Amino acid sequence: MKKIIRKSHLPLSVLFLFLLHLPFGFAKSLPENIAEAKPSVPISTGTPMNTEMRNEVIYDSLQLDTLGLSKQAFIEASKGYQYLRSEGKLNNDEVLSIVDFSLPSSEKRLFVIDMANLKVLYNTYVAHGRNSGREYARHFSNSPKSNMSSIGFFITQGTYFGEHGLSLRLEGEEKGINDNAASRAIVVHCADYVNEKMAKTLGYIGRSLGCPALSKKYAKPIIQTIKDGSCFFVYSPSEKYKSQSSLLKQAS
Repeated sequence: MKKIIRKSHLPLSVLFLFLLHLPFGFAKSLPENIAEAKPSVPISTGTPMNTEMRNEVIYDSLQLDTLGLSKQAFIEASKGYQYLRSEGKLNNDEVLSIVDFSLPSSEKRLFVIDMANLKVLYNTYVAHGRNSGREYARHFSNSPKSNMSSIGFFITQGTYFGEHGLSLRLEGEEKGINDNAASRAIVVHCADYVNEKMAKTLGYIGRSLGCPALSKKYAKPIIQTIKDGSCFFVYSPSEKYKSQSSLLKQAS
């Protein structure tokens, strides 16, 4: 009789553990400013884990899959962020920005993450260069007047007021991949063509001359959050980039 009782409790314990690890929310579309979001699974600092394991735990605990962020994009971004931080190149080292170009422009593919407190601060729309593609950014360049986006790791610089209002300079950290960003005037700025209505009506938003342009509503607060030395990573599921990026190789 005792053996039967123990067995009868096993399915209930398994069900309890399963329910315990379910995400609290299932909706992919969340508010663009989600600074109050907190990890669903606490990360124990007492548990020994390597960098790759920790990155996966952070990705799962922040439920980034429900927001659409590719796990590979987050892992690559985290590796580069940690490398740049260890090299002393990040003055604003608590924030990591990821543009996930595996997603179409009709989806919210900019993710601004507070890596110190493990919060997603912003998840919103971002434009790509007009010659990089329409719905998807699939073609990239480091060349002047290409009107294409550049991928890889950037470090944010200072701000200025230009024709698009408050703008944020970007310094490309990868030679031959994005190191012409400054001379190409690749900056974060606002644009009328970055808006949800256009995304839902056309299936894509407007395109820039290569800049990661944001909506008027969120450009200023995001720029103020990530300016002055934070890591800004533009991801593409490109095998060519992985093979050419010396920074990724050094970070691995």
